[in-house]
Amino acid sequence: MTFERTLVLVKPDGVQRGLIGRIVAKFEETGMKLVGMKLMRVPKTLAEEHYAEHQGKPFFDALVDYISASPVVAVCLEGPRAVSITRKLIGYRDPEDAAPGTIRGDYAIEIGRNLVHGSATVEDAVRELSLFFGDGELLAWERTVDPWITE
Repeated sequence: MTFERTLVLVKPDGVQRGLIGRIVAKFEETGMKLVGMKLMRVPKTLAEEHYAEHQGKPFFDALVDYISASPVVAVCLEGPRAVSITRKLIGYRDPEDAAPGTIRGDYAIEIGRNLVHGSATVEDAVRELSLFFGDGELLAWERTVDPWITE
């Protein structure tokens, strides 16, 4: 079984609303393993690099300002199919279309305040994790419950 690592950001609205614990718990409850987590401010230069694919779009500057306006929580999760599983738990980008039981379906009402970011692909996860975590900040550790989560 292939294990992946992925980045999840609890965005400023999730932090301000006190939803960090609920959001992180949602991932842990599936069996994902937490291998890195930190509360941080996102400098504008990092925000611009993180959202580089949107540069030139009308919403780019507002997106950079939003993610830089207040602390975020950067989380690295590890597990089988971590990228696709976290994306499903996050829910559709527009909360109006997100299924109940997903983070956005349960806690968000506007697309511009949708609480979390999750890496879209394994390649994106590798790039994004290198932006938000430095050497030695992600831990490799054994969890005794793992045989009860994966075969």
